[in-house]
Amino acid sequence: MIVSMWMSRELVTIEPQASVMDAAALMARRHIRRLPVVEQRAAGPHLAGFVSKSDIYHSFAPDVNPFAAVVPVSGRPTIAVCEIMSRHLRTTTPETPLEEAAKVMREEKIGALLVLRNEALVGLVTESDIFRAFVSLFDSSKKSVRITFDVSKGEDILAVIASLAAQHRIRVTSLFSCQQEDRPVCVVRVTGEKFDPFMEALWKSGHPVLSILHS
Repeated sequence: MIVSMWMSRELVTIEPQASVMDAAALMARRHIRRLPVVEQRAAGPHLAGFVSKSDIYHSFAPDVNPFAAVVPVSGRPTIAVCEIMSRHLRTTTPETPLEEAAKVMREEKIGALLVLRNEALVGLVTESDIFRAFVSLFDSSKKSVRITFDVSKGEDILAVIASLAAQHRIRVTSLFSCQQEDRPVCVVRVTGEKFDPFMEALWKSGHPVLSILHS
């Protein structure tokens, strides 16, 4: 999976000279936590920065909620978005593997990445998008079984599962491998009537089963 498959394309943006109050109102109205700051230039829109709910909270007095329905007049700063926005932007591209984007977010402790193509803003990928992609790997609308098993023997596990599935008329709907601590494991989702013989053959192939989940 790549970033373009999961990123948001319908972006809500704000201009640098807009007030912080306008940014807060826009976020509250659209139920979003982040706004790309885009400056209109003769050559076209230019990405100037990024402002988050946290940035806005920090621009107000501690006892003022800028996202409340009514903000006290004394709690309304007259500063512009450009004064509080982040100019150190972390970006990615539509073609970047989704796991690489997720790794950057985790390492940088940030919740989103701006997506650029040829320096033009084309999307935004967030931690929520990563979660949606993760859930899609395990989701199944049909009756199936998810099996997690050990693959530390170092075999070509795709070939092993394909052979066993063909022998027992089992259909593989998804398969991926990962590291559990220092041990490689595989997670496969299968459907079919002859599940028990398939499981027995998997055990006999020397791959201890760690988990079986029916859906």
